[in-house]
Amino acid sequence: MQGIRIRRYGGPEAMELEEVVLPEPGPAQALVKVEFAGVNFYDTQQRSGFIKRDLPIAPGVEAAGTVEAAGAQAGVTPGMRVAWAQSPGSYATHALVERDRLVALPATVTSEQAAAVLFQGMTAHHLACSTYPLEPGDACFVHSAAGGVGGLLCQMAAMRGATVVGAVSSEAKAAIASEYADHVLVYGRDDVIAETKRLTGGLGAHVVYDAVGKETFETSLGALRPRGLLAIYGEASGFIPPFDLRRLSAAGCVFITRTSLGSYIATRAEFLERAEAVLTWVGEGKLTPRIHGVYPLANAAEAHRALESRGTIGKVLLRCA
Repeated sequence: MQGIRIRRYGGPEAMELEEVVLPEPGPAQALVKVEFAGVNFYDTQQRSGFIKRDLPIAPGVEAAGTVEAAGAQAGVTPGMRVAWAQSPGSYATHALVERDRLVALPATVTSEQAAAVLFQGMTAHHLACSTYPLEPGDACFVHSAAGGVGGLLCQMAAMRGATVVGAVSSEAKAAIASEYADHVLVYGRDDVIAETKRLTGGLGAHVVYDAVGKETFETSLGALRPRGLLAIYGEASGFIPPFDLRRLSAAGCVFITRTSLGSYIATRAEFLERAEAVLTWVGEGKLTPRIHGVYPLANAAEAHRALESRGTIGKVLLRCA
């Protein structure tokens, strides 16, 4: 088999395609032939050393493919189509996946769709359904509303009856976000805080979802209504510096949380609940993952460059088969 390995922190060129020994699955593991692997900011942050991991790194945390071999307790059998998330080593022709991170694919969902939606779809699911369970009448503000998670989050928020205010970095992205959001604001063109207040009757959003981090933190705080929640789920622009907690009181006794998907799929049951909900919505046409581009496995560096350019609209995938 072949797989991407990172043996030193650095730019996209730090990733190398290597020949790797094909592993044997353990009792609760499956060996899967990878068709498509999802590319995420998390992968680029591991590669750069922004998120420290022991080297060498086998990057990629989500993919979809077909089971080739499985242990007796894996819960899947050869020939089954499956997808997974939060399991390392997906940038490869084959991956060894733990049972607790595997989900069977319905016939109505393609492997390409599954690889494009599972990790980011479950992230959007926990944000919209658990971190702040949106209800009709709520107003939510979504940063990066044309991005992978952002676009899915806007769709889920709309499904739950919330008013969606999305923010994007360009007019081109605004056109995409307007398919899902009730109102779209453009950084640099609009006074984002003032417009959010105006669109919400002068109050602000019940919840702000922010994966940008350092660059948008002040805007996020300012766009909240009293006792609103700022849900931070990423730091694409860098870590938020330490700040005086008394600012939360001054902003109207607002709340802040930093979420991660792992805490919201801590059990097999919760993983399946979120994964199956997301895949069911895709199969029914209620949730549409947008795919920006598909790159050959050998061109993983090019895929990272595209993602880090901030010019992508939707999901970046690797074709591994």
